[in-house]
Amino acid sequence: MRTPTTTRSAKSLLNVLVAGLLLPFLGIAQSEPTQILLVGCDHLQQVYKKDNPNTDAFSPKNQAELASIVRRLKAYKPDLILVERLPDDQPKLDSTYKLFVDNKLNLTDLPDGRAEEYQLGFVLGKTLGLKQIVGVNAPGGTSQSILSNGQNIELYRQEGLQLRTMVNDKYGQLQRGDLSFSNFILFLNQPETIHKVYHLRYMTPALVTNGRFTNPDAMVDTAFVNPRYIGAELISVFKNRDYKIYSNIVTTQLAQQAKRVVVILGVAHIGSLQSIFRDDPAFNLVDASTYLTKN
Repeated sequence: MRTPTTTRSAKSLLNVLVAGLLLPFLGIAQSEPTQILLVGCDHLQQVYKKDNPNTDAFSPKNQAELASIVRRLKAYKPDLILVERLPDDQPKLDSTYKLFVDNKLNLTDLPDGRAEEYQLGFVLGKTLGLKQIVGVNAPGGTSQSILSNGQNIELYRQEGLQLRTMVNDKYGQLQRGDLSFSNFILFLNQPETIHKVYHLRYMTPALVTNGRFTNPDAMVDTAFVNPRYIGAELISVFKNRDYKIYSNIVTTQLAQQAKRVVVILGVAHIGSLQSIFRDDPAFNLVDASTYLTKN
């Protein structure tokens, strides 16, 4: 039979063990979450149409527009800037950024100098005096067009057509000079736009079943694809890449102990990454549109 002293000793030991197990988690909960702002972009290098200055990031008008976006993002005061470049490309990214910061390189000298990694990431980093711009992309690039058949495929096609019509209308305005670069990027970062892109890419495909991928690329391991869930299989390909990007983001933040992070990525990733970061108590999502809107 246990004595009162034995019972008290057992309880004390249990309390010590519980406290030891919970202490790390309590420390996490009590620390301030890292602020993270996800900026969605269309790839400015691809937006460019030869002989149409309205689409050219290097035109004087658009340079002024991009400078205004940089000023707005500067108000966020990020201490870490992450861009859509592969970690394997970091040495080249570092050397290019150093040349840019040291005024030994003009972005016009780069074959892809119109890219948002440079036009926004490099310019913002130099303005803030940051020593590095970090690439957090992951291999991928699978096309949504590989899902072209199966039950309920028309629902997927119709929603895709609706989104393309909306985006093409904005492209038309941009090409005619009726929509500025800054307002185009603001449009991409509106919650409604992000939700439409997210729904088409990560939700609607799940309705498509009993089909096969059309000309899948090497990023799709067709040996493990179940035709019964063909649409969900496409979602898993996209989501797999996003989780790798998420891993690159959080490990970089952890290594650098950054408190205010800005991530510049293709808009197709934004809704998915937002859904991931909402479930991560170590981060607090900041609405990009609040900073991109002119004051």
